[in-house]
Amino acid sequence: MKRVFEIEAMSFDQSYGLNMFLKLHEMGVGFLVAEDDGYVVGYVLFWIKHEYEGHIISIAVDKEYKRLKIGTKLLSQAIMILNQCNVEYITLEVNENNSGAIEFYKNFNFEVDRIVPGYYNNKEGAIVMSLQVHP
Repeated sequence: MKRVFEIEAMSFDQSYGLNMFLKLHEMGVGFLVAEDDGYVVGYVLFWIKHEYEGHIISIAVDKEYKRLKIGTKLLSQAIMILNQCNVEYITLEVNENNSGAIEFYKNFNFEVDRIVPGYYNNKEGAIVMSLQVHP
């Protein structure tokens, strides 16, 4: 768990914190990691937020392992698992200034739903995106 927290802290200005990760894990949130020879290099957290809504809580890859399709594999697995749980759609929030992440999610056919001003502690807004998986 400590390594996941390290990746989170290096990836985001606003981190969930180690205690929150432990609580999420205890709650049974979907938790996948990517490893390189036993060394954790990325993770994705996801859950079923409501009966028919899956949610990507957080996804990040160690900066030394970016551009190796690790995030793509992690997100693909999370989507597949949520799809098997028969959710109708999957949502996520992304910082409105993170154009790379927005494009990453658009490559998975996530669409922009709305903007939530001041969503993050630093007062930056979040873009809420969704992906329809079952009609």
